[in-house]
Amino acid sequence: MLSLTRVRESFWFLPAVFGLAAIVLAEVLVTVDRALPTTVTEGLPLLGALSASGGRSLLSGIGTSMLTVAGTSFSITISVLATTSSTYGPRLVRNFMADRANQFVLATFTSTFLYCIVVMRTVHTEVDDTSAFVPVIAVHVAVLASVFDVGVLVFFIHHIAGSVQITSLQARVLDDLRAVAGVVYPTSPADDVSQEARVRSSAEGRLPADAAVVRADADGYVQTVAWEGLRRIAVREDLVVEVVAMPGRYVIVGDPLAVTSASSGSDTVRELRRAVTLGPARTPHQDVEFALQQLVEIAVRGLASGSNDPYTAVSALDMSAGVLVPLWRRGEPVTALLDDRGAPAVLVSWPAVDELVDSLFDTVRTYALDQPAVLAAALRLIERLDEVASSARVGRLADHETAVRGALAG
Repeated sequence: MLSLTRVRESFWFLPAVFGLAAIVLAEVLVTVDRALPTTVTEGLPLLGALSASGGRSLLSGIGTSMLTVAGTSFSITISVLATTSSTYGPRLVRNFMADRANQFVLATFTSTFLYCIVVMRTVHTEVDDTSAFVPVIAVHVAVLASVFDVGVLVFFIHHIAGSVQITSLQARVLDDLRAVAGVVYPTSPADDVSQEARVRSSAEGRLPADAAVVRADADGYVQTVAWEGLRRIAVREDLVVEVVAMPGRYVIVGDPLAVTSASSGSDTVRELRRAVTLGPARTPHQDVEFALQQLVEIAVRGLASGSNDPYTAVSALDMSAGVLVPLWRRGEPVTALLDDRGAPAVLVSWPAVDELVDSLFDTVRTYALDQPAVLAAALRLIERLDEVASSARVGRLADHETAVRGALAG
């Protein structure tokens, strides 16, 4: 089953919605044109008499032009995707495909083409029919749409030129990281998450080894989990559900997705299974490790011998501080969603903030041993984290700081 997020990020969704809207609008305006006398439409401001051949030529020209521009825009987008994949990493292509502006541009051009086609089929001459009919209002709306499309084309050129800049790409990746960090490490306990549940050890409250297991019926990465849906199922069936396959994990048929405190009926098992969305690739929506990995990948590719761009890595480390510093100060992952009585209903296992920070410094240090500017940026980030470290995290970065200073001195 396709999740709503995957549908909205697909390149076909917005063009399909706009296309259907264009067809409906064309039929409505043609119906209005048929209902109004010719004298009325000719008397409206900015509307004038229009011959059937003239209307067809106008609609044909607009429709053909918009389809051509749509093809050109799509070609430019594909070229940008190829450049991004080879330069910054194939996992970042999703950012361009999910870009609402790119989807809007393609949807605008294709919907204008569909509108013109639908309206053009209603234009009749006296040779075609006993009486000529030209939907004057609908044709003039097509003219207005073409004027609007010119503005959309200018916007697209500006947008695509800005989106390929590394700073723009890093900003979008950082937005993904900030969004998922807000879910995994909330600033304050939510209504369904108690402070006690947030800080208890992972061993406490877990289900016994002989608990009922919900297994995967397909292969793929766990992309998203419908947490509220799982909580409702757990409350309704009086269960405690522990999610075993967290977002970012690859599962195959038969792997456990979740375990429940008691056996459930087949319908409930299917509901639990549907709450977990599987896909061919990881996504940053609920996978905080992957969201950080995208930012690290930009830094690492900047250090590749073919690129030799350490300042890309420097900016990635500097920008990551905007998310990691607040997390290092107070970040504790959610470990349970509670039912209406305040008891754990859904148990989860998000990674600790320490694991994220360790993976960042381990990866950057591996590829930046001969890059003083990057090592200095890593040292600045460590110092920022040390300044806000809670009592439980004091000294946790000592090994990383020693390693970075040693590489910088050597």
